[in-house]
Amino acid sequence: MKKLLLNINILLCFFLVFNPSIIAGEENQNILTMEELSIKVMPEFAYHPNDVKKEHPPLLIGYQGTMRNLSEQPQKGQIELPLPMEEKNFRIGFAADYSSDLSKVYEIEYIIDQEKGTISWTTSEEILPKDVYKFVVEFYTDTIMVEKEKKTLSYQFKSFTDIGLFNISFIQPLQAKKTVLNPAPEEKKTHADEEGVYSYFFQGIKAGEEKSFTLTYERNETKPAIEVMEKQDQQPIETVNNEKNPAIHSIAAFSGAGLLITGAFTYFVKSKRRKS
Repeated sequence: MKKLLLNINILLCFFLVFNPSIIAGEENQNILTMEELSIKVMPEFAYHPNDVKKEHPPLLIGYQGTMRNLSEQPQKGQIELPLPMEEKNFRIGFAADYSSDLSKVYEIEYIIDQEKGTISWTTSEEILPKDVYKFVVEFYTDTIMVEKEKKTLSYQFKSFTDIGLFNISFIQPLQAKKTVLNPAPEEKKTHADEEGVYSYFFQGIKAGEEKSFTLTYERNETKPAIEVMEKQDQQPIETVNNEKNPAIHSIAAFSGAGLLITGAFTYFVKSKRRKS
């Protein structure tokens, strides 16, 4: 009976994380908190591995979340995450979570609920007391507006829970020009001192809070950035010490096109660094 009650509490606390408007007993509140959520928005970076028709510039978006178990007991249960499934040609690219020591990446079996607009999965490992749980979900849409060479992307994010730290980065496509972001970042932010990455940082956003951005640029190249990079640079992804990074390659092996945000974004940065 005790085990049954524990499982009920686990499922309830996970559900509460993504549905903060639901009120439950005090003992079930704040067991898991969303400490950080990072979003990367990558227009024209790659097509979905299963795309046959490639007539519209793709949009790849990745969520990387960090949650913490504030309870005194290990937790394992179902995560339910809302995604913009109403967007044009929405499709999941990849979903995974990490071991507690971050040394392993587990591709997760997920369930899509089109009516609710959510993706759900069961955690691969128990989350130890006071420990963190990390996950990543990447998905594609065809929401980039095209007017000859000019491309426009309107992106809105509505927070599904309280988030301690929230950041969003827009990755400028290779060979794009006249890039404009609205609202403009307070100052140009780059990743690893590289050009073409524009980031926004927020602390303490609340459930229901919305952030809206508009990105415009010009690009006459029709190939996605990953294909351009592969053609220009056939060198393997390496670490600073010029050794192959097995973590990146193992992550890439899980994803159909090797586009999990960690691997793809690192490849993007290192490729540009070698050319400079």
